[in-house]
Amino acid sequence: MRTRTFQNGLSGMLAVAVALGLAELVAGLTGAIAPVIAVGDLLIDYAPGWAAHLVIDTLGTRDKPALILAVTLSTLAAGVAMGVIERSRPRAGQAGFIALAAVGAIATVMDTPVSSDQTPVLAALGPIIGAAAGWQTMRLLHRAGTLDEPPPTDAQPMTQRTPGRRAFIGLAAAAAGVSATSLVAGRRLAGEAVDVEAQRESLTFETAARTTPTGALDLGGLSPLITPNDDFYRIDTTLITPRVDLKTWRLRITGMVERPLTISFDDLLAMPSNEEVITLSCVSNEVGGDLVGNARWLGVSLAELLKQASVKSGATQIVGRSVDGFTAGFPTEVAFDGRPAMVAYGMNGEALPGPHGFPARLVVPGLYGYVSATKWLAEIELTTWEAFDAYWIPRGWAKRAPIKTQSRIDVPRKGRTVKPGRVPIAGVAWAGDRGVGTLEVRVRHDGEADAPWQTARLSESLSTNAWRQWIVEWEAEPGDYIIEVRATDGRGDVQTSKAQRPDPDGATGWHRVNIRVRA
Repeated sequence: MRTRTFQNGLSGMLAVAVALGLAELVAGLTGAIAPVIAVGDLLIDYAPGWAAHLVIDTLGTRDKPALILAVTLSTLAAGVAMGVIERSRPRAGQAGFIALAAVGAIATVMDTPVSSDQTPVLAALGPIIGAAAGWQTMRLLHRAGTLDEPPPTDAQPMTQRTPGRRAFIGLAAAAAGVSATSLVAGRRLAGEAVDVEAQRESLTFETAARTTPTGALDLGGLSPLITPNDDFYRIDTTLITPRVDLKTWRLRITGMVERPLTISFDDLLAMPSNEEVITLSCVSNEVGGDLVGNARWLGVSLAELLKQASVKSGATQIVGRSVDGFTAGFPTEVAFDGRPAMVAYGMNGEALPGPHGFPARLVVPGLYGYVSATKWLAEIELTTWEAFDAYWIPRGWAKRAPIKTQSRIDVPRKGRTVKPGRVPIAGVAWAGDRGVGTLEVRVRHDGEADAPWQTARLSESLSTNAWRQWIVEWEAEPGDYIIEVRATDGRGDVQTSKAQRPDPDGATGWHRVNIRVRA
């Protein structure tokens, strides 16, 4: 009985695997969204804000692979249940695959951007074909999987005799092969639809980002003054990086403007460009967290673009809209207050990497990314503050989100043991578009309430919108210590010690680490 239950469950799982693989293959052939990705995207879209924060806080940049894995494993687990139930209730398996087809079809249709040329029928084709093939696969495996039937008698027709264990193993191997081959082929086809890397390599820029910034502090473990592209944090709502074709990409400026604009990538490159060093931070970044980075961004002034479109009086909100439908909104005045907000197409001397918004994105100094940093930018809409709430606002996050002053200890790491003598303490500090004026460090014995603050040496200020490295030399004696850090921004405001969670508008508090000094 246990053997039969195991085989029934395995049959259901392999059948669902075939369904998923073929659905992925059809998606690759038609340019549609794979059902697993579509379901994952919908889970992200409809998850409450607290759940999104919990996932980001727990998994960080590993949240997307974890969600894809969770959706896949959940679907396979449903297949196991369908396979077991199907033996006693023959209609249950059929109903299960109909349900899978319906969920997949609805998810792919809902996840297809309005701007896409995909029709609902084409978008839903993969889940339907996959489910039909999965149902037939499960029927075949069940037919071959009866191991304990009595030997056939003369009264039993040959067509009703079960093939036995060998046939089941062969069919199971074939199902696994079809699933894996379809999955790999589908993903390869999806990747070849638009070769983003080839397009990026065709673009070259003459920028200062090709030179090493002077005045940087060099210490092992200290964050570099400019964050390499591969190390720059990524937090967004899409499971699969959009692949945008430069030939067909257009940026539209719409809404409350006198002259709506449609701009090609060549048009963008032909406009005067600016290169600015700007620190971006995720609102989910905890005190001392790493969801922050500093880069040289190359692009076109957002203010100049909006001047070309001639913003109408009363337009109080700028909404950036991604090719996948994501939105972020910030006050119109931000684009015209002197900060170098831009439509960026370059990052650290090269074209934007795919995960960071290729071919173009919004970069707005001083604002957390969730209200400003739209990647894979497709549209800039001018509207009113009251007329529209962007993606994260209904999920409980603040609508106004200036970056708060923060400082972080990179060296030494929390819980480390160091030797007595001169010990470097170093890290980075940032304050949105206000710049970092001074940085202070306090080292106190564990259990001691207070200790004097020591002013740190700061790296060169690359811009008022960029973070700065800092370092102090500490003469360490044996004992247990707490190291704390606080920054003062360019306006003279000291970083608050009050601890606050990231939601709804950014974390606050001093970063502190515990260390031990032992000979």
